[in-house]
Formats: sequence, C-alpha cells, structure tokens
Amino acid sequence: MSAIKPSFALAMLLALAPCTASAQALVNERQISTNAALEMASAALEACRHHGSVVTITVLDRADRVVVVVRDDGASPHSAEHSLRKAHTALTYNMPSADYGKNATANPGSAGPLHLANITTAAGGLPIRAGNVLVGAIGISGTPGAKGGGAADTQCAQAGIDKIAKGLSTN
Repeated sequence: MSAIKPSFALAMLLALAPCTASAQALVNERQISTNAALEMASAALEACRHHGSVVTITVLDRADRVVVVVRDDGASPHSAEHSLRKAHTALTYNMPSADYGKNATANPGSAGPLHLANITTAAGGLPIRAGNVLVGAIGISGTPGAKGGGAADTQCAQAGIDKIAKGLSTN
C-alpha cells in the first residue's frame, strides 16, 4: 500500500480548514407561519366545497411538522392520513406528489422510496415556496374520482397557495 502524497494531504487540509475555522453554529430557515397555513387551508377547503368535495387538508412547515389539519364535516377517516402523506411527499421530494408518482411509475426499479413512511404517489400534495425557497407543503385528500380525485385535490391545494401568494413573495 502506498503512502499518501504530501501534496494530497495538504490539499485536503486546506479544503477542510474553512469548514472548521468558521463553521456557522446556527441557521435560520424560512417556513410557513401558522396564520398563513390557516388562511391557506381555509381557502383550499372552500375551493373543494365549491365542487362538492368533503376533504381533509394538512399543511406542513419546512421541518415536516404539522402546522394545520382541517378535516371537513363528514370527511373520510382515511383522508387525514392520506393528506399528510401527500404533503410529506411534496415536501421531502420538493415536487408535487403527482409528479413523484409519475416518476415512480416511469422508473419501477427505483420504487424503494415508496416503502418509506408517509410516501405516496397520489396527486393532491404541493410544495409551498417563497421564491425558490421551500417553506412547507400542503396535502389534500378526499375528492372522489367521479369529481376529479387527486387532480381536483391538487387544484384546491393550489387555490390555498394562491390565497397567500402575495405574502410568500414579500417575506
């Protein structure tokens, strides 16, 4: 086995030096506020009610913590967990849950992540961004297939995001 060349060792030391000498101890992350999450969920609920759907809405912050869950009167008990999974998928993959589902279908050999907790391929989850910064996610579940299913859930989620869009651009 050969010894490490001195020039390589020096290059590694220099590469690591800035990280250890001035490492940032704290980080600030932007995330969706409770007030914005409530406003978003309310607007999304009204959009879903407009087409006669009874749904559950989950809003997550950037750290994947539940900020708001709204379960409409008569919503299926399963819609609560499914809305959480849709939001979690949108947040952790930083894409609509429907797009994740399309990618998983197109690449069946890479289905390993489907076995992770709270991942779904169903439409209805959207990331929430302030500019290019991911600040949370919204997931909606409960619209029956006859009324548009996950695509309608996605439209309701977008209505919620649209409601707070001005606040996302100024923060």
